[in-house]
Amino acid sequence: MLVKELLLATAMVGAIVIVHLTGLALLIRALKSHSRLFRSLQILPLTLLVTATLGIILIHTVEIWLYAALYMELGAFTAFEQALYFSTVTYASVGYGDMLLPIEWRILGAIEGPVGVVMLGVSTAFLVSLLTQLRLLRHDWLTPTHSQDPEL
Repeated sequence: MLVKELLLATAMVGAIVIVHLTGLALLIRALKSHSRLFRSLQILPLTLLVTATLGIILIHTVEIWLYAALYMELGAFTAFEQALYFSTVTYASVGYGDMLLPIEWRILGAIEGPVGVVMLGVSTAFLVSLLTQLRLLRHDWLTPTHSQDPEL
């Protein structure tokens, strides 16, 4: 049974990575077309950040729902709300422990946690990269300004 569980967990890791990277590729394409549309507007950085953030939330939602659907398919939970709740807290590595998978699927749940952490990390890196490209991470407050106050 452990081999079956590990194979299923490995297949899910592969599926989640594919979903995530495909989602980010589609998001990049959308952001590029979005920036062409709004290039002349001064609110471009804000609209790009909002679009990127909502896109990333959508990608993570799909991934969490995929795990929840798998748990339902395996009969690990009796209601989809339970599976979705468990998947969400596990994916985000909160792991409250108030709901547990049946013993024969607990490794699958344990693997979802690190997968979620890595995917959240990839998304964070994506947003930081976007902020950098938009030059919103400049630290102007670190450079001295030309003012009349000699202390500055």
